[in-house]
Amino acid sequence: MILSKERILTTHVGSLPRNETLSDLLVRREEGEIIDKDQLAREMDLAVHRVVDKQASAGIDIANDGEQQRVGFQTYVPQRMSGFAGESKRRRGRDFEEFPELVALLMQRFPKRSRMQNAPEARAELHYLDTAPIELEIARLQRAAGPKNFAECFMTAPSPGIISSTMLNAFYNSQEAYLQAIAREMRNEYLAIHKAGLLLQIDSPDLAMDRSMFYRDLSDSDFVKAAETHVAAINKGIEGIPRDRVRLHCCWGNWDGPHIHDVPLELILPVLYQANVGALSIEFANPRHQHEYEALRRHPLPHHMALIPGTIDTTTNIVEHPQVVARRIQEAVAVVGDRERVIASADCGFGTFTGREWVIEPAVWLKLKSLREGADIASARLWGRG
Repeated sequence: MILSKERILTTHVGSLPRNETLSDLLVRREEGEIIDKDQLAREMDLAVHRVVDKQASAGIDIANDGEQQRVGFQTYVPQRMSGFAGESKRRRGRDFEEFPELVALLMQRFPKRSRMQNAPEARAELHYLDTAPIELEIARLQRAAGPKNFAECFMTAPSPGIISSTMLNAFYNSQEAYLQAIAREMRNEYLAIHKAGLLLQIDSPDLAMDRSMFYRDLSDSDFVKAAETHVAAINKGIEGIPRDRVRLHCCWGNWDGPHIHDVPLELILPVLYQANVGALSIEFANPRHQHEYEALRRHPLPHHMALIPGTIDTTTNIVEHPQVVARRIQEAVAVVGDRERVIASADCGFGTFTGREWVIEPAVWLKLKSLREGADIASARLWGRG
């Protein structure tokens, strides 16, 4: 993982808005419809080149393909792994159960049902079929990013935990056995990303979000134990990959809701530190979690880890002022105690699921531009240049 001794680097969490044509093709493919594969490949080529160009123009240092080639950050997995069938009966978050007004609003805004809630379930032994799809994704990103002056590029992959709580278990004799099977099979994808020279990002919202969803009925102590099994599965999946080539993203769910049942960061932070990774990507711009730096003061970041704090919100169209971003970065540096171990980022993805974007596309690029400008302001202050 590249760290800078001269300025604050910038990145984002992964997904970026997809155009309407590509979105339609991705959804139709996921639903099992036969589509024109050549057309899909052309649309992916165009989309990846476009978002890579946009990231470069905005001043992003550590870029990716915007997850343009996937229908969702984790729901694409059954397309690459056998053993899934039928439909999971995934529970909604407590926000959606306690606030029917929120559900009504979402149905108006996103009328098409999402595979977030009706993804298939595991009904047989899992087997990762072929690394060809991830290799195509990697090649497409590398072609688009080749001429650009990025510090490095990253590729996302979902954690075993979020796969297990999205595509529910109807085969294995325990949740832990299911997690281990997913880790074993997803290791193929994790290794492919690493061997291609890309930084691997493990997306693990389960470590926070699932406190109010999959594990809502547990006590705090039992949730911590469950989260530890999730981290152990991550470590199993990435075994042998140097920790400085892996970063872990954790969040409370990328939706515009009350979030009053979110688990405090302090409860899960020691669990996050058990992950064999080189950096933690955590929400801090979300107004429900801007105070969470206090947890880092009480549980200091290990010296072998960098912090990738969210400094722009991914659920609002308000474009943060660069001065606001700079202040948020400076707060992160103050709590970490080392300017070189802070990389400025967004809270979460801007296109977590196809067709469910909270932020209009023009605002996304303005937010990333503000991220860069805020990082420059913070860098000047932190390095005594202004």
